[in-house]
Amino acid sequence: MKTFWIRTASAVVYALLFLGTLLSGRLLGNPQLGLALFGAFLLFVNVGCTFEFFRMVKTQGARPSRVLGYIFSLVAMLLVMVIPLVDNPLLGFGLVFGSFALFPMCFALSAIVQLWKQSDQPFRDAAYSMVPLLYIGLPLSLMLALVPDAGARVVLMLVLMVWLNDSGAYIGGSLFGKHKMWERHSPGKTWEGTAFGVLVTVLVAVFVGPWLQPAVAWYHWLALGLICSVIDTLGDLVESMLKRSVGMKDSGNIMPGHGGFLDRFDSLLIIMPFAFAYINLIIF
Repeated sequence: MKTFWIRTASAVVYALLFLGTLLSGRLLGNPQLGLALFGAFLLFVNVGCTFEFFRMVKTQGARPSRVLGYIFSLVAMLLVMVIPLVDNPLLGFGLVFGSFALFPMCFALSAIVQLWKQSDQPFRDAAYSMVPLLYIGLPLSLMLALVPDAGARVVLMLVLMVWLNDSGAYIGGSLFGKHKMWERHSPGKTWEGTAFGVLVTVLVAVFVGPWLQPAVAWYHWLALGLICSVIDTLGDLVESMLKRSVGMKDSGNIMPGHGGFLDRFDSLLIIMPFAFAYINLIIF
């Protein structure tokens, strides 16, 4: 019982921080301040996820440049926070266009730093230095970019669908689970639980989504529900695969009873590029 209350308390704190900062622009009547507060929260998450990632790969003897990894990931998010605040269209376009140079520049710097590290596998370590940018910084940046583009309610619904899919899969697996889905990476997942999670997510997306954000038609919410539920499951499996490869059960212990930053954000990090692309290319 004590463990249950600890898990519940940590989950409530996490939800309040996430949803409070996400909706702070509307609550305070200041969208720009709200974007800054949500961005500050995601920057905190970014640092936590990056720290856990480097700790995980350290167990394999990797020697990436941690300083560059933090810088790359944080710069990507800061660019997303600054670009919507730029009033000059030419300057804004320059920042967007210049950000494309970030990828080759980051890898070049990561490779150059390896000259001083005397690593046995410099290519691997240079690549590991880039992972926080690609796996953590950019997905969180896309989540932040959706707030001014599509609205905080759309982001809220995406997060809600992820939580519903996880909860539905757990409940469905507990009640009906018989056939293992991918025992090698996640022994507890079953096809029945996964199907139940998808069903719950899609139903909520179709009926709650149009009420929460009427500007998005129900069939778009249906597509987003499928994207979130399917990619959420795959993202959870990816995180399990990574943790098992380094002999870890949880990526951290920042949330008692729930694990670390990557344990909580793994699915969102995988989902966000797909949801962002669908929302910006198909809906808006």
